Amino acid sequence: MREVAPGDIVFSFCDTLIRAIGIARSYCFESPKPAEFGTAGPNWNQVGWRVQVEWKTLIHQVRPKNHIELLRSHLPARYSPLSEVGNGSQSIYLTDLPEMLATVLGDLIGPEFHALIASASEEDTGTEIEAKSVPLLDEWEEYLQHGIEANDRLGPTEKEALVQARRGQGLFKKRVSQVERFCRVTKVDNPAHLIASHCKPWRDSTDDERLDGENGLLLTPSIDHLFDRGFISFEGNGDLLLSPVAHRESLKRMGVTVDERVNVGAFSNGQKGYLEYHRESVFLQRLKKR
Repeated sequence: MREVAPGDIVFSFCDTLIRAIGIARSYCFESPKPAEFGTAGPNWNQVGWRVQVEWKTLIHQVRPKNHIELLRSHLPARYSPLSEVGNGSQSIYLTDLPEMLATVLGDLIGPEFHALIASASEEDTGTEIEAKSVPLLDEWEEYLQHGIEANDRLGPTEKEALVQARRGQGLFKKRVSQVERFCRVTKVDNPAHLIASHCKPWRDSTDDERLDGENGLLLTPSIDHLFDRGFISFEGNGDLLLSPVAHRESLKRMGVTVDERVNVGAFSNGQKGYLEYHRESVFLQRLKKR
């Protein structure tokens, strides 16, 4: 899921048929399990990854098993969505298709597929992530915030601190400021221009983690955006990581060096643990274009 990028073509395989194709309209982002799933996927976590996809139900729905002799030689050695006889793999939820396999499937679908490819190439989908995913993340965090405000076990001061921490302010910012002095990327040190950004996102953290100063970095707003959305991250030794999906020219305009190795200084042991979570659960790890 973390390798999907806007503009990717997605095949929907259900009950032995490719029933729909779609265009990804966002990178992945964290989201609670949809309520409409009900009891489906009982082993799934209640919080997972979500990608916005614009779907088109096919008129010409294809059964891959009927064409397995044509498809077999193009199946990937690992994480194949189909078995050697053409049955769907129940252990695969989302996988990367080799280019030739996608091409052959597209040719089997016919004009509907080629029309979708043409429309995808004509559109600038790279900006869709903010329009699609951010409101859903805000809605989720608002829900969590309401739960804090309604929690009778928390006093007014605790509630206020936790709510302010969501926006990188208040007690959380004060505690982060005891660990960090400036934005490690831009070197801005005026507190008025800095946000306390959570390494392990506020929505994923316990109340203690939400206020832990080592779970934060002081960042300027543009760098906070890049860090929060997973376009940049940091190794524990201070090496700056740039996501392969990040637009390099935009990064440069935001004050990020993109053409040489950057080390912002080592982090504390506590920070390293939270940054590990960020690298594993937030950082966008796009490998190659589909």
